[in-house]
Amino acid sequence: MSEHLIDDLNAGINEMNLVVPEQLSDFLIDFIGLLIHWNKAFNLTAVRDPQEMISKHLLDSLSVLPYIGEGDVIDVGSGAGLPGIPLALALPQTQFVLNDSNGKKTRFLTQAKIALKLDNVEVVNKRIEDYRPADEAGKLPFDVIIARAYASIDDILSSTSHLQNDKTRILVMQGKLDNQIGLAGYALNETHRLDVPGLDAERHLLEIQKQH
Repeated sequence: MSEHLIDDLNAGINEMNLVVPEQLSDFLIDFIGLLIHWNKAFNLTAVRDPQEMISKHLLDSLSVLPYIGEGDVIDVGSGAGLPGIPLALALPQTQFVLNDSNGKKTRFLTQAKIALKLDNVEVVNKRIEDYRPADEAGKLPFDVIIARAYASIDDILSSTSHLQNDKTRILVMQGKLDNQIGLAGYALNETHRLDVPGLDAERHLLEIQKQH
């Protein structure tokens, strides 16, 4: 990978005022290399240009970093590991589950976990409705559920309802803003406009919780 990709990535991270671990950029560029290699066989993403991947994949994923908070995270419909892998690299003390029902995509995620030495990541190849994590002392393991708009808001909320408790925060990444929740029992806590360096498109993050 050329040096200007790392320079652009570092510039974007600095522009968003993110506090990240040393060598994060090196690991993220390694991830892009894996994605480009596996994309040839598995068609993981329509974005083929490494330069575009910096803004559309890496910086877009990192833009939600300030809103993750504490606790275990599940990335639902993770696909090529977005936003889960960039976030897991940026938050090595946080446990992540990357979920996808597509076997080819989870094979890639497993290889990325191994190659990037992501001990804080578990890969799950199941439909999210069928995923039943171990219930420890009656406490559901996920404090945060994040989805990069793989479905409508209501579908995301309903398909993950068995993973939620009253404190679980559901973070929905979107392009054009649509903050209408039709499903009863949920409240929109906050809407954040995300400014992603190098990305000339609207980006938003919705924070949703079950109502008490």
